[in-house]
Amino acid sequence: MNVRLSTPRRLAAITVALAMVVPSLTACGDDETGSGGDPNAATTLTWWHNGAQDPAKGVWQSIADQYHADHPNVSFKVEPAQNEALKTKISVALQSPTPPSIFQQWGGGALATQVESGKLLDITDATSSWIQELGAGAKGWQVEGKQYGVPFGLHVVGFWYRTDLFTQAGITAPPKTMEELNAAVTKLKAKGIAPIAVGGKDKWPDAFWWSYFAIRECALDTVKNTVKNLKMDDPCWVKAGEDLKAFLDTKPFQDAFLGTPAQQGAGSSAGLLANGKAAMELQGDWELPTMIPLTEDKEYAKKLSWFEFPAVAGGKGTPGTALGGGDGYSCAIKAGAACADFLKYIASAPVQQKLVQSNTISLPANPAAISAIQDPTLKTVQEYLNKAPYIQVYFDQALPTSVGQALNDAIADFFAGKGSPQGIVDAFNKAVANK
Repeated sequence: MNVRLSTPRRLAAITVALAMVVPSLTACGDDETGSGGDPNAATTLTWWHNGAQDPAKGVWQSIADQYHADHPNVSFKVEPAQNEALKTKISVALQSPTPPSIFQQWGGGALATQVESGKLLDITDATSSWIQELGAGAKGWQVEGKQYGVPFGLHVVGFWYRTDLFTQAGITAPPKTMEELNAAVTKLKAKGIAPIAVGGKDKWPDAFWWSYFAIRECALDTVKNTVKNLKMDDPCWVKAGEDLKAFLDTKPFQDAFLGTPAQQGAGSSAGLLANGKAAMELQGDWELPTMIPLTEDKEYAKKLSWFEFPAVAGGKGTPGTALGGGDGYSCAIKAGAACADFLKYIASAPVQQKLVQSNTISLPANPAAISAIQDPTLKTVQEYLNKAPYIQVYFDQALPTSVGQALNDAIADFFAGKGSPQGIVDAFNKAVANK
């Protein structure tokens, strides 16, 4: 891969945010060494990923098949799983003697937590000759400077919206402030249109809302220090919850949103947007390809556009700061050299281009594949990501696993009418004290 890094600020920002929580951890040994240091030894790699539906399911299988054709000594047992189920499976597997050879990895503090299991392969030496071609963003899959995973896609969260429903409601431009967003909600409700879809059943979509209010209210240094030092004592964090409460009081979401899944089926929040049953959704760049199996409307992408989370009046956050992250893969120790080489293959420009062109990923981790993006809205998202002064990784991923989960649970309870703005902060601090 011969890459010219045209997006250093984006990658550096992702790096800083992902690297915030990296406690001193050392991987332990494992009796299952697989092919060890011999890349030519015959081996079978069990591969877990979240591409449970086509096109992703078929594309990932084709990548495994092609690698096997080029490396007959390496075979694959590919096991796709739905995203929510996969995260639980990985957590359980890392507590067993036989985790999968390759598994989906989101980096950050959650990766640091996983390294404690002693089951993850340190691929620092195996990737040292090429990892820099992905840019500084690859450091988000490091713990204490050691590489424990490789990204294949980068992400940013913002508003997907239906241009046809905006026009129907008389909304002439995407909202740039919370006041404008509230006005848009009012206009959509007046036309009998559900303003915003949210997958409250899965909790993490709720967290996007609180997180964005937080990075709009809190100064950037405050955000960085909180993630690094696990101390949430600035009043801005409570103010974020107050902002969220004021917004929830406008009733902007679809009926029964607490029981709506994020991505499973036409009735999910993604499906509601794809089928024109809701006008907006706060979600990641991945939502466009996610919608493919959720609607029979083959022209749905042409009816969608995107805008960044609006400004919050009086907030101390750095304008343009975004919420995001990435997808990658880690190897179990037993997988050995074959796994590290396969991750190099996935990160290569030709494979990255294939992933983009097949709608398996939206924004590639390898800058050399950015030119493969053809959808005009995704080009807009990529440009926004390039220009963002800082990318704050989703808090549930940036923080240690137990702390991030406690935060998500508290926010989900808040969406359900339980707790308080201070209660969200208290849940964070309690989880830190108990970790």
